[in-house]
Amino acid sequence: MIKLFNTMTKTKQEGTSEIVTMYTCGPTVYLDPHIGNWRTFIFYDTLARALKVAGHDVRHVLNITDVGHLVSDGDTGEDKLSTTAKSQRKTAWEVAEHYTNLFLTELEQLGMLTPTKLPKATDHIRQQIDMVKRIEAKGYTYTIDDGVYFDTAKLDDYGKLAGGVKADEDFARINKNSNKRSPEDFALWKFSPANEKRDMEWDSPWGVGFPGWHLECSAMAKEYLGETIDIHAGGVDHIPVHHTNEIAQSETANGVEFAKIWAHAEFMKVDGAKMSKSKGNFYTLSDIAEQGFSPLDFRYLVLQGHYRTETNFTWDNLRSAQNALRNLKRTYDLVHQTSEEVADQSESIALAQEELLSAILDDLNTPQALSAISSVATMTTNGLGAQSRQTFIEFFQIIDKVFGLQIVKSSQDISDEQKDLIEKREIAKRAKDYTQADSIRDELLEQGLELLDNNDTTRWQRVY
Repeated sequence: MIKLFNTMTKTKQEGTSEIVTMYTCGPTVYLDPHIGNWRTFIFYDTLARALKVAGHDVRHVLNITDVGHLVSDGDTGEDKLSTTAKSQRKTAWEVAEHYTNLFLTELEQLGMLTPTKLPKATDHIRQQIDMVKRIEAKGYTYTIDDGVYFDTAKLDDYGKLAGGVKADEDFARINKNSNKRSPEDFALWKFSPANEKRDMEWDSPWGVGFPGWHLECSAMAKEYLGETIDIHAGGVDHIPVHHTNEIAQSETANGVEFAKIWAHAEFMKVDGAKMSKSKGNFYTLSDIAEQGFSPLDFRYLVLQGHYRTETNFTWDNLRSAQNALRNLKRTYDLVHQTSEEVADQSESIALAQEELLSAILDDLNTPQALSAISSVATMTTNGLGAQSRQTFIEFFQIIDKVFGLQIVKSSQDISDEQKDLIEKREIAKRAKDYTQADSIRDELLEQGLELLDNNDTTRWQRVY
């Protein structure tokens, strides 16, 4: 049974439902996702995997925000897609399609499970309008010159996810709108500017415009998962505004609790600082690839930190993660070269598997789970016992199920020709023909295989 920290209650809660409904906030498809975004998405995927390993049937919805997300959380400024569209001389629809496809491609490169649903905001305008109608019918809206707003003063528990903290002076100053009744009030429906035809706009009972960006999550969560969902997840930046406003509009419209558990991933900094293009520390998966790293190297780096702990990206940290993942792959390659002379390690491997699962089911403690994996790598330094092979395989299958690192999938035995060369080298060594033995070693090294001599045995490992 999995335990997950609930931001709402500040306690760990056990998941008991056989079927788990989970909604996670997806990308706003106007630019390449950056590594901070991916840190949160990897958290979603790890959570879905852990729930599956715990025996739950997971119904996971991850939305695609392709409309309505303004530059400011306070419902001011220009739509982010429109900004990119103008700079690239494309339509907002073309921008959304391009970055949606990029997101899905990189999702696969990172070894992510495909969510049950990947709904787009633009495909659910009717559902969003219907939700505003319900909120309006209950008397929680008012209309001003630029849109229909939610009146937060009418909710006694508004802001309960953030501990009841109201908007601070900076928020009020940045998001000042003299027509709004309160700085915390948020747009449910924004009107298109007068005398301007937007790429993305729709008719509504209140006028031509587009939905507020909080609205899509509430509407699509209800559409696919029901009025009350088991888990809602996102980044910590969603707590004070986006998730707070989702709760307000969902619980007002539906009259029931929106989510039983709220789970949030912390920020990822870069070289100890907030990520920013102006600082030159804004990185994407493409930037990582240009430096010779794979998406799975980055995934391993993310897993080294607990999702509720702020992490720090550096190129040195990524290189260390790359080396750790390569060593893990080399450890699994032992499955192709077991030895009858090595003692049975099955019991110790099984114990490490129990420790891994215990850690991952305790609020996704990935650092502790990786420590259990390291113990198996250490115990097999001198080889893998033939009696331990099946337990070893099952252990790594669990690793891939939980972490999505694709280790078992990527492992291949060496060719018969390479095995023959290793045998010829053994014969040369016994004949003390070290010149030929070294020549064969060098030949195999050029093929990406390093030979490790230990007493009378020789093992190979791949050079990555």
